[in-house]
Amino acid sequence: MVIKTLDLFAGIGGIRLGFERAGFKTIFANDNDKTCKETYDLNFEEPKLLIQDIWKIYIKEIPDFDVLLAGFPCQAFSIAGNQIGFKDEEKGGNLFFKIVQVLRIKKPQAFMLENVKNLKSHYNGRTFIIIKNNLERLGYYVKAEVLNSITHGNIPQNRERIFIVGFLDKKKAEAFKFPKEIPLTKNFKEFISNEADEKYYYNNKPLYEKLKNNINSEDTVYQWRRRYVRANKKGVVPTLTANMGTGGHNVPIIKNHKGIRKLTPKECFLLQGFPKNFKIPQIADSYLYHQVGNTVTVSVVQRIAEEMKKVLML
Repeated sequence: MVIKTLDLFAGIGGIRLGFERAGFKTIFANDNDKTCKETYDLNFEEPKLLIQDIWKIYIKEIPDFDVLLAGFPCQAFSIAGNQIGFKDEEKGGNLFFKIVQVLRIKKPQAFMLENVKNLKSHYNGRTFIIIKNNLERLGYYVKAEVLNSITHGNIPQNRERIFIVGFLDKKKAEAFKFPKEIPLTKNFKEFISNEADEKYYYNNKPLYEKLKNNINSEDTVYQWRRRYVRANKKGVVPTLTANMGTGGHNVPIIKNHKGIRKLTPKECFLLQGFPKNFKIPQIADSYLYHQVGNTVTVSVVQRIAEEMKKVLML
């Protein structure tokens, strides 16, 4: 039995990759970010990424599918954003309601949505209640849980995200369980190269003077937080964010035998669970940092997909 998925707000395909590893088949993919298409199409066969405003997609023309997947825009709900939520049209806060439209018209067996942890507490929890109520009105039985890449993906990145899963079949929903915690067996150094291009080093650059006295361990990952250096004391990488690379802000920083440098885009992809053979296009690093900060940790999504597949095959 082939279980078909719809990949909305697809980005660079992190959710697709996790589900395809679990045996699902993607039949349609959409995003509105043109730079993502280069990365997505470089790594996936058909379907390629359709770049189009989702409001302009005629839902009845979308091929039939079994599971809707969507990492819908999170900036409107993020602590790092303005937290306006559904009212924030510029940041895509109202795009959740397009997902509702697709579910109402196409009625797939199940869905999986992903967003920032803060979605659950946004507006004193009322935003999440609105989301859950809208999904349940369509006949879905809904479960949600916050998972961390450290505890659920065996990836040394402190990344907490909420995953919302729903099924039309009540028995399937009751049978579904989110993956359990697993031990973290990997160190961030396993994802880091000994050598990197000179452009990633801060040595002899203006910011170096502000960094050199506070970055002194090769066993710690640091961040430049506009005015100060923050050490991640857990020995893991801090959350990779979509605004990494804008003015040097937020990109994780390490010290090695050559000096002090930021993580490269390739290293960030690996720290999101993407395989070593995942191809990275020749585009500006600022785009790549944005893409990798916006995507999901693949291994976490794969584990959710495997649990969903178990109940969908019942």
